[in-house]
Amino acid sequence: MLNPTAGYSASEEKQEIWVYLEPGEDALSSVSLELLGKARLLADTAGYEVKGLLVGYGLLELAEDAISCGADAVLLVEDQRLTQFNVEAFTAVVTQAVLEGRPSIFLVGATHDGRDLAGRLAVRMQTGLNADCTDLALDPDRGILVSEVTGFGGGIIALLECPKQRPQMSTVRPGVFPLPIHDPKRKGEISQLKIDLPDTCFQTSVLKKEEYDLVDLTQADVLICGGRGVEGNFDSLFALAQDLSAEVGATRPPVDDGFIARERQVGQTGVVCRPKIAICLGISGAFHFIVGIEKADIVIAVNSDREAPIFDYADYGIVADVAEFVPALNRALLERKEHSRV
Repeated sequence: MLNPTAGYSASEEKQEIWVYLEPGEDALSSVSLELLGKARLLADTAGYEVKGLLVGYGLLELAEDAISCGADAVLLVEDQRLTQFNVEAFTAVVTQAVLEGRPSIFLVGATHDGRDLAGRLAVRMQTGLNADCTDLALDPDRGILVSEVTGFGGGIIALLECPKQRPQMSTVRPGVFPLPIHDPKRKGEISQLKIDLPDTCFQTSVLKKEEYDLVDLTQADVLICGGRGVEGNFDSLFALAQDLSAEVGATRPPVDDGFIARERQVGQTGVVCRPKIAICLGISGAFHFIVGIEKADIVIAVNSDREAPIFDYADYGIVADVAEFVPALNRALLERKEHSRV
C-alpha cells in the first residue's frame, strides 16, 4: 500500500482531469455527469485527458455511461465490500488510485459522501481543496485550475488556485453545470484498477439504511421560489406548482421560520438550479439567493417594490402584491383549463 501521507508536485503530474463518479440508484449521480461535461470542456481547451474514477461493485454499465458523457477512460475499482459507501475504505481506495495515476486535477461532487471523501483525501494528499465552487476554469498556459467561490453573502467572488501541490481539488454542488449530451457512440477505455484494501479499512459498517423521498430541485424545469414576501403562505405556491408542473423552492428566511422544508432552500447555502423558468415571488434578490437561479433560461420576478434588486436579474418583472398576484394567476389557469375542456 502506498504511503498516504504526501501528495505530489506539479512537476510530477499527468495532464489529466479526474472526476470522482458517484453512483446513484440505477445511474451515475447527476452531479457526476455535470462534472464530466465540465471536465470535457476544460480538457478540450488544454489538450488534457478526462478520466472517471468509479468505486463500488457491479458498476460496468455506469462506467460505459461515463464514456458516453465525455470521459476518455474510466478506472473501475470493484470489491463486494464496497457496495455501500464507507468513508474509511473509499478514502483508502481513492488515495491509492490518485497517487498511482497522479492527475493534475481531481473533481468531486459536493454531496454528503463527496464532501466527506474530498476533505479526507485533501488532508492525506497534503493539497488544497476549493469547496462548493460556482465555476471552474483552466489556464492552459500554466496548467492551473481556477476555482470560483462566492463568500460573504455573495459580496465577494474569490478566484482560488493551487499552484504547487497536486492534485488540484475542487468540489461542486449539483446543478451548477449543465448535463452533458449523451453520445452512445463515444469510445473510451474501461480498466479494472487493483487496489490493496485490507480489512482494517472497514472500521464501520451500515446496519440499517432508510431512504426518504426527497425533492430534487436541480431537476425541475419550472421552479417557483417564494421569499419573505410570501408571508409563509406556501400552500398557494404549491397549488400554482401543480398547475404548472413545477417544483417549489424558497429563500432562506421562510426556511428558517419553518414555513417550508430545508431541502427546498435555493441559493448559496441551499441548492443551485438550472430550470428553464424560475418564477420568483416576494423575493428581494440578495446575491446569495441569485446564485441559485442565475443560470435559469428565463427568470420572472413578482415584487411589490419596484426598486427590488431581483428586477436587475429578471427577464420579466411584475410589480404586484404577491398575495393578490398568486391567487389571480391560479384563477386564470383554472379558467383556461376549464375553457380547454369545452
